[in-house]
Formats: sequence, C-alpha cells, structure tokens
Amino acid sequence: MWTLPIRISRASRTHSDVCAQWPRRHFHEYFITHLPSSSLHPDARSAGGPHHKLPRDKSTPHTTRESNRTPAAAPPMVGMSREMTVVRIPIKNAKHHFGVSLSRGSRPYNEDSYQAGTIEIPAFAKRRPISLTRNKKGDASNDITPADSPSGDPQVFYFGVFDGHGGSECSGFLREQLHEYVERGARLFELESSLKRKGKPETYMGWPSSMGDKDERNSVAEREASGKHSLNAVKVHKSPETTPIKPPRPGTGEKPPSGTDDQTPPPEGFPPLKQSDSIRKAECLERSLVVSWKELVGGYFRRFRPEYFSISAGGQGHILEDESTKQKQLKHSSLSDDSREGIGIETVLSYAFLKADYDFVSAQVAKQDEDPVLADRAINDDDILGHPSKASKSIGGPKRFKGGSTCSIALVSTPTPSPFWHPASPSTIITAHVGDTRILLCTTATGLAVPLTSNHHPSLPQEATRLRRYAATFVTDSFGEERVSGLANTRAFGDMASKRIGVSAEPEIRRIELSPAEYSFLVLVSDGVSGPLSDQEIVDIVKEARTPEQGARDVTSFATEVATDADNATTLVVRLGGWERRCEGGLGSMGTRELRDWRKQEANNPRSRM
Repeated sequence: MWTLPIRISRASRTHSDVCAQWPRRHFHEYFITHLPSSSLHPDARSAGGPHHKLPRDKSTPHTTRESNRTPAAAPPMVGMSREMTVVRIPIKNAKHHFGVSLSRGSRPYNEDSYQAGTIEIPAFAKRRPISLTRNKKGDASNDITPADSPSGDPQVFYFGVFDGHGGSECSGFLREQLHEYVERGARLFELESSLKRKGKPETYMGWPSSMGDKDERNSVAEREASGKHSLNAVKVHKSPETTPIKPPRPGTGEKPPSGTDDQTPPPEGFPPLKQSDSIRKAECLERSLVVSWKELVGGYFRRFRPEYFSISAGGQGHILEDESTKQKQLKHSSLSDDSREGIGIETVLSYAFLKADYDFVSAQVAKQDEDPVLADRAINDDDILGHPSKASKSIGGPKRFKGGSTCSIALVSTPTPSPFWHPASPSTIITAHVGDTRILLCTTATGLAVPLTSNHHPSLPQEATRLRRYAATFVTDSFGEERVSGLANTRAFGDMASKRIGVSAEPEIRRIELSPAEYSFLVLVSDGVSGPLSDQEIVDIVKEARTPEQGARDVTSFATEVATDADNATTLVVRLGGWERRCEGGLGSMGTRELRDWRKQEANNPRSRM
C-alpha cells in the first residue's frame, strides 16, 4: 500500500508539530568554553630524554657547553602549540560564577525548584558599534574565553526560580519544560540573531583557530588590560539615598523593615529589538492561542490583551525596535505595516509562558478528581472536561493535582563571545516574571539593590486595576494582606480554579542593557527569602561572601533563621562583571549590618518569640 506524502506549509505548522519534529532533550546544565590543550593534560605531551624520577636538587640543567652529558630533564618545548580544546563546564559546579541554595524552612516539603544553564535560541543582545570592536591598530579586538552555541551565536544563559504552592507538580513542570517552550517558540516565530549585519552573521575576530602564538599572547594581554580598565573606570561613590538602616529603638514599638512592599519600583526597561519579520505567521500563532484560552476558561480571557501580541490577535500590538526608528518610519508613510513592525524575544516569551500555562491547566482539568470536595476544581470544568488535553499524559499522575507556581527567569546574552561575567564584556538581561519571586541587581558604583520585578499582589495598583472588573471583592486575611480567590498572587501558573477571574501567567517582561562592570551580581530568590528580608539586606549579605555559592548559602540560612514561620527558601546568585568591586560602592555591606545583627540576636532570643 502506497501512501502519499503530505506537505505542511510553514505558516500552518503548530506548536505540536514542532514538538513532534524536535525530540525532547535534557537541559544544558553547562556552558561551553575553550581552554588550551596543555591545560587539560600538562604532563601528557611527549618529551625527549630519560623519564627519571630523580629529586629536583639532584638534576642539572642541560647546557651546550657540556654536550657530552645527557640532560637530566627534557628540554623546554620551543614554539609549543596553542591549539584550544572545547570543554563543557557544569555551571552548577562553577562556584566562582554561580551559586544556589535551597531550604524547606519549617515546612514538611520543599516545593521550590530552580534551573540554570544555557538554551539554544538566537542572541538578543544589542550589537556594539564598530568603534568599540576595533583596537588602536584598526584590527578587531579579541575576546576572552570565546565560545559559541550550535547556531554560531554566543551562548544564551538561562536562570530561573520557581516557587510552587499547593504541590510541587507545577514547579517541577516549569523546571523541566519551560525552557523548551521558549526554544520552540523562537523557532515558530522564526527569530533571527540580533547580531546579524545586513543579512550576514556577525564575524567574531580573535578566535583561537585564527591566531598565532604571538598574536594570541598579545590578545591575552589586551584582554586582561581591558578588563582591569573596565573595573577601574567604575567611579564608586555614595548615593544620596544610601543611608544605614538601623534597628528599631527599644520601647518605641517600631517594627524592623522587612519584605518588599515598600521597595523601590523596577526601572523602565529598554525597548525590544526586531528579530523577525514573520508578522503574519506570528499573528496566526497568537490568535490561535488566544482563542484556545477563551474556549478553555472564558471569563477574563475573553477580553484579555497580552502586551506583546499583535492587535489582530487581541493584544496591544508588536513593539517597534526603538523610539528613534519609530519616529523615522512614521515620517515615511509610504512604508507598509510589515516594514514598520517587528517581533522580538519579548513576544516569544509571552507566547511561551501562556502556552505552557495553557498546557498545564488543560492537563489539570483532564485529570479525574480524587476527592470532589477537596480537589482543586475549575469554575467551568463541566464545559471543558469533555475535551481532554493531549499534554495531560505527560504532566502529573492519573489523579487531578492541585496548586500552581510562580516563576521568574533571567536570560543573559552578550554581543561577543566573551562571557557576561568578564569585566570588559557588555551584556543584555531579559527578565520574565509571574508572581512574587524576585530578581535583583547590585550596582557596582553605589552598592544599591535594583529590583527587576514587582510582586504581583492585589495591593499592587496595576494588578488591582486589571482585576477589579472580574473579581467581586478583595479579601484581607488576618495578617493584613489582600487576597483574591484565596490567593496572594494575581499572576501564577496553574491555579485553574482562579483562572476565570484573571489569575493568569501573562509575564512581566523587562530588558536591561548592562555596561561593562556596571553591576556586581544578579540574585534570584523565592518569597521565602524576599518575605523576611528586604532587597538591600539580600544584596548586602552576598557582598560579604567570597564566592556566589557562599553568598547563596548565607542568604538562605539567614532568611530561614530570622523568619518566624520559615517558608521554602531558594537563592540563586550569578556573578557579573563588577564582582571584584562589590563591596566598594556606597556603604558596602555596612548599610544593613547593624539591622541584620539585631535581627539575628532577636531570632536567637527565646523570649522575643513568646
């Protein structure tokens, strides 16, 4: 029996088609770099002369005057080869570059999870001007530790923290599969590298294969000098807002500052970069996802407007590359809409988050209730239980599971093969955030904490405005915190019983451009850390650590120690270019030192907890 091949057009390919074409792989928990071959096996090279084991004081060097004597040691290699070898370094074991610490606190189970590694998506960093890629001689400047991804772009690093509630099914699902949704979304939207110039891929000069011995020695010296120059160029000063935080005075009834409700708001992000011209295909994908949400849940999703989706799909429109480009293109009204619009990584992240949440909620609904009274029940499950999801077989067990998860991920991309932790390397960070997990930066110049996320609580004005059309009332619990449908978060994955009133996984996305050595480190924490500690306390604790790994352990242990009811706590610390000067800006770690000592003393005092 003969079968005719069926051709599927590129525009009609769905997410499931791409999933079937690309088999599931394990997460890349490593990064690729190049090391000299001699550093891998320094004693494996062949050498002439006797291979004796004489003590060093008994051996004599070989000289030309005594030609009748056999040299006691092998002659040094002249013109030794400097070929580089590609190696994989597990990022979780690179304690000087990354650190993580988890604690279940006083809870019986730990429902938090995390992920760290590299993902295979096109670079989204902003291309550097040609004036910054040339040295004084006019040649292209070399980069330290060059390494690339299979696509030819510099590696894109992926860090995420997931805070599960009501069970660990959702946080585990995000840990194992959220990065796959991002990668497949980049292929579906046909993203191209932001480093391409006029349709040609960016050429990175100074790679090991193109360097000779002399050129390489010169380039290494130039790289080390550029790194020192970038660190020294940071002018450390004390910001006017940098004042020591003192503990409350005894007998006044004052409460110590804790939590993140009164912290500074996140900065405005930079505009997206145009990485794809497939407007029509993107509109089809976005429209299909929006319609699926309307049919599955309804309620809020009949009128919701994703920020980075096209207007035809019900969103707020694709964002242009930058304001200057927008003004120039508006003057030329003859240009078509396709030439004025573009798709960036922000649109892919919005699609990936909503698609992952859709598959998870569909799997929740398709499961059988273990207990009709206690199980998490969808508001309109009678309308959708007749259409089980295909993804339900691979998510969870045979019974319906409860709960959901918050999520914060940070993607780091560099315009050159230099890693983002090198002091002379610029980079771009894009954060996608849902819930009350938190991402912080530490400014090298002032030592201040810069939050990149905002807590999606009912008390946040933007969230209250978004939900008041759908939620009848906001309830205040015994601790004075507002809740909607029993949840403290207005955005989360899962939680299918609250989807209809607007608890969604629409991500808050922010793009931050990092200059060389502008920031010292990046911190990702769950609410078990950000709840009892302020942003500045978290940053100051990391400053006192010698390595990011030690800083993560210190933050988690301190948060667990001072909390009255310790929640699951997770801390990720990522080294950036200004790590070596992390204690010089502002007051260093002394801004909250007195307060932290007082809090630790109160935590160890049994009478204070009575």
